[in-house]
Amino acid sequence: MRIAVLGTGRMGRLRATALGRNPEVDDVVLAGGDPGRTRTAAEACGARAATVEEALAAGPDGIVVASATARHRQHLESSARLGVPVLCEKPIALTVEDTQATVDLLREAGAPVQIGFQRRFDPAIRAARDAAAGGRLGSLYSLRITVRDAEPSPEHFIPSSGGIFRDMHVHDFDLARWITGREAATVYATGAVRGFERFARHGDVDTSAVVLTMDDGMPVVIDGSRHDPRGYDMRVEVLGSQDVAAVGSGDRTWASFEERFADAFVAETGAFLRLVREGGESACPPETALQALRIAEACDRSRAEGRPVAVSATA
Repeated sequence: MRIAVLGTGRMGRLRATALGRNPEVDDVVLAGGDPGRTRTAAEACGARAATVEEALAAGPDGIVVASATARHRQHLESSARLGVPVLCEKPIALTVEDTQATVDLLREAGAPVQIGFQRRFDPAIRAARDAAAGGRLGSLYSLRITVRDAEPSPEHFIPSSGGIFRDMHVHDFDLARWITGREAATVYATGAVRGFERFARHGDVDTSAVVLTMDDGMPVVIDGSRHDPRGYDMRVEVLGSQDVAAVGSGDRTWASFEERFADAFVAETGAFLRLVREGGESACPPETALQALRIAEACDRSRAEGRPVAVSATA
């Protein structure tokens, strides 16, 4: 099996390394725009270096889009036209309009696409979701999610990130939909710069809080920070009428999200390779990215206007 990875940044290197360790994969091609950077990254990952054009023309069995956010849409559409399965990092694009256009193109092309919402593959989070979906928690009362980066993003990353709601919390918005089985109806979001002025220079925040009201009235509370002095932290608590499912409620933290979700990335890679090998339904279809981005855009609007915003207003 030959897999092409587009992008030589942190996620591209992570994906290429994980694929190279999988016995199903015979050949990993790491592609980028800077030849020197690509060669260095490929050597570190045990992959072959190529340009994006060379990688796409070489007849890969599957493609991973892990390039810079601004190139996701272009690379995803180019990959989908080959008709092979694609694993694409979130987001597809930074606007709902562009994301919808790409989702429509992918639907027409018929290429199977898996979005990189790796938290769905975390064993503990999946167990909490299964307990909720299976009725073992009873009637769901509320969901709470906390996420904190170990270290704040470098300034060069902030302008192209899309902001805290699109970059960080889009994973939480996906989890809210996945765990509850409901859609978000309204959002109220706030945020502030509490420690790192570089976020303010780009109209972003380093600390955030969001209240989602799902379409059945269930409240979801999400809070986040770009810095935690104890390390990376991510917690989930699902409260029901019969039981509570809690993830990450102890004192353990991690050096990075890569360490925290190491098992999830392995399981996610396995799901993608099954898609390449066997076909079938994607575990995280493109529509999941679209719905999560709609919530993120509503959060941006809510923070800017200081009021609740209907998610339907972003459609």
